[in-house]
Amino acid sequence: MSGGARSVPSMEILLIPGFWLDASSWAAVAPRLAEAGHAVRALTLPGLEARAADRSRIGAHEHVDAIVAAIDAARARVVLVGHSGGGPLAYAAASRRPERVARIVYVDSGPLESGRAINPALPAKGSDVPLPAWDEFDEASLRDLDAARRERFRARAVPEPARVTRDPLEIGDDRVRLVPATVIACETSGEELRRLIASGHPYTAELARAADCEIVDLPTGHWPQLTRPDDLARLLLAAVDR
Repeated sequence: MSGGARSVPSMEILLIPGFWLDASSWAAVAPRLAEAGHAVRALTLPGLEARAADRSRIGAHEHVDAIVAAIDAARARVVLVGHSGGGPLAYAAASRRPERVARIVYVDSGPLESGRAINPALPAKGSDVPLPAWDEFDEASLRDLDAARRERFRARAVPEPARVTRDPLEIGDDRVRLVPATVIACETSGEELRRLIASGHPYTAELARAADCEIVDLPTGHWPQLTRPDDLARLLLAAVDR
């Protein structure tokens, strides 16, 4: 190619963190995706820039807007990777740009129906939802998150904007159900997740409606990007290749 122009990468991958985390939470995963030839961008969503940030005006709509802006800025179709609370946000963003999204990967997460909030039960302090104490999580969530990892997690954790946990999400275009999906099942096994889908559980309703949804297992706790980053990267690359 002349003039030093770069070729368009084979795929652009947007990594969306879950609650209390910023782009740095993907630090052990993103380089492995880039080494495979993909353009990778880990997002820090509004209000998660610093503990001192003003989160009073930030809700789910602002987070979805930020993801849509990243989709629009991409040079190619994107794969959205959403961890935990980032999964429903990725789905809502994809519903506004379904033609620009090649796949959505849910990391111990999944999509939500329009009108549902991600986790309104989380206790807030004013406009913030701080990271709860470890004893408020169940053992399945904390699997493989040893004392050193817990210490690093808490040191980097930023309060989640309370409205993001409570605002109802808006699904803009039903064509999002045609976007291929991969669920990486961690604290809940793929087998159990399939049972929930078959039983009509309300939190799996959108997975049940997906035209193309695969479920793969990565047995660990709720934060595989911290506990098993190499294995998570391998599964993400396999999903992108599909």
